[in-house]
Amino acid sequence: MSKAEQTRHFIIEKTVPIFNKKGYFATSLSDITMATGLTKGSIYGNFKDKDDLATHVYTYQSKKIAEAINQQITQQKTSLKKLFSFLDFYKDNFKNIASSGGCPMMNAAIEADDSLSFLTPKVRRSFDLWRQRLIVILQEGIANGEFKPNISSENYAITFMAMIEGGILLSKISGRVKDFAIVLDKMKEMIDREIKV
Repeated sequence: MSKAEQTRHFIIEKTVPIFNKKGYFATSLSDITMATGLTKGSIYGNFKDKDDLATHVYTYQSKKIAEAINQQITQQKTSLKKLFSFLDFYKDNFKNIASSGGCPMMNAAIEADDSLSFLTPKVRRSFDLWRQRLIVILQEGIANGEFKPNISSENYAITFMAMIEGGILLSKISGRVKDFAIVLDKMKEMIDREIKV
């Protein structure tokens, strides 16, 4: 990494928790300079504007989450274990997700929809990739006889995504970790009852 790349990476890493907790729109340049210890000139010397920085921060966060989930999933040998390990990732990492401001994909989706349209294509792509990853796992399970042949992979993928995001939001608002645990347990029940052969 060149010195310029190191500086950009430093700014992104320091800005991630601020954007995720305060929101992209509410985060000020003063928040960014305070977190990084850099001047306004240094920030704008590395990023075109706040929108450019926000785009890089979102890309960094979504990629980091996707890689962590993928690493956990690819260690599993069966489709059922891959599906359960996907849920276990959220169970194991929920406290970190909650303390850092919630799911960055959901936070960005809400803001992109309301006021930051420049983020919409990136956020949509993240959710598309997530849905596709779940669909592939479910279709592999059908193909190898682990899952029922008549299930709709896409319907279940969308349902799981909605349950995870809704569970995170509910648990974050209520301040009760058990709310999200209830959602994850219900998802495992669904897999056992409706999907698994």
